[in-house]
Amino acid sequence: MSKLIIKEECIEDLFESKIMNMYDIQYEEGKHYYDVTRRDKKDIVATKSANDYKTMLPDAVSCVLVLKQKGEEPKLLLSREYRYPAGQFLLSVPAGLIDDKGLSRKEAVINTAIREIKEETGLSISENDRVEILSPFLFSSPGMTDESNAFVLVEAEIEDLSVLNQEGAMGSERFDGFVLLTKDEAERVLRQGCDDEGIFYPMITWMALICFVSGFMR
Repeated sequence: MSKLIIKEECIEDLFESKIMNMYDIQYEEGKHYYDVTRRDKKDIVATKSANDYKTMLPDAVSCVLVLKQKGEEPKLLLSREYRYPAGQFLLSVPAGLIDDKGLSRKEAVINTAIREIKEETGLSISENDRVEILSPFLFSSPGMTDESNAFVLVEAEIEDLSVLNQEGAMGSERFDGFVLLTKDEAERVLRQGCDDEGIFYPMITWMALICFVSGFMR
């Protein structure tokens, strides 16, 4: 199927801010589609060439963070992060936007993962820890937005859980503690379809739980 060619002049500004924009895309004469995006008009995905599409950076990175303590079963680390559209603290993975656009995709993704884990958990990832890109580019909800994430696995050796903290929260970020899950506990949360307080969680968290319990990490 041929790609629709959408030119910049066919895109109308509806709303623009520092972190989120909304455009009206006229994809055919008299036919329109709304696009919510983190990108400016010149960089939205709909206007990308075939070559640009294959090499573009994702907007953000989300991490499957597994902690390994000597003599203990590996545990998936999630946080309770307040998500304003949901109006709740949701089980969430360490995640954040890619800032340095001048790096290769691999460097940008891995650097962002390490930075966000430090900011949101206080944990410093060492060169001996496993950091692996599981997926370099995933669309979050392409029926409404071109927002994208890379998905990264980090397995970190840790001696003392007391190093964990959420003091690196920035701006509108609000956290309310951590949740550490064994594989059995993670499977239970998956089967429940919600956390232990009955609160539904994001799709990215569901993906992290699936990766952790399925052995996909090996």
